[in-house]
Amino acid sequence: MAKLFFNYSTMNAGKSTILLQASYNYRENGMQTYLLTAAIDGRAGTGKIASRIGIASEADLFAPGENLFEKIALRLAKGKVAAIFVDEAQFLDPEQVKQLARVVDDLKVPVLCYGLRVDFQGNLFPGSAALLAWADEMREVRTICHCGRKATMVVRKDAQGNVITEGDQVQIGGNETYVSLCRRHWREAVGDR
Repeated sequence: MAKLFFNYSTMNAGKSTILLQASYNYRENGMQTYLLTAAIDGRAGTGKIASRIGIASEADLFAPGENLFEKIALRLAKGKVAAIFVDEAQFLDPEQVKQLARVVDDLKVPVLCYGLRVDFQGNLFPGSAALLAWADEMREVRTICHCGRKATMVVRKDAQGNVITEGDQVQIGGNETYVSLCRRHWREAVGDR
């Protein structure tokens, strides 16, 4: 039975590593997978999902407003796919999440989404909010704060290392820009007493 999965966490938890490992496991067993990643995030190169530990795979891109049900149906017309993997799922728009649910329900292919739950201000990304509402199963990918507690939040830093509390929700970056923290240390860092 196909399901829509949402695997979420904060930055640097290993979401892309887990995605790539799961896709590899399918392929090792002779099953094809279809990988998608956000066109907005080119840190690993265009059309590529990469992990900080050095593994990577080619992927198709999705853009805001693109019909993912149609895109996936076209891919399935070219050959059977055992599972669909979506990286950077926080960048999906709510309608695309509904389209992925249709893929599961109507095309009967599991869809595994991996992404951030909240932004640097502690707000849900629209794609993540929709996935929290529509996913059949949700799994938290855990990482730790510098204090050893579970990190659930992220701060954004400027080039000088100062914590930023205002700005656009989306700014592509990695370790140079974002730090994962537990809620207590996030509150301290952003001045929320």
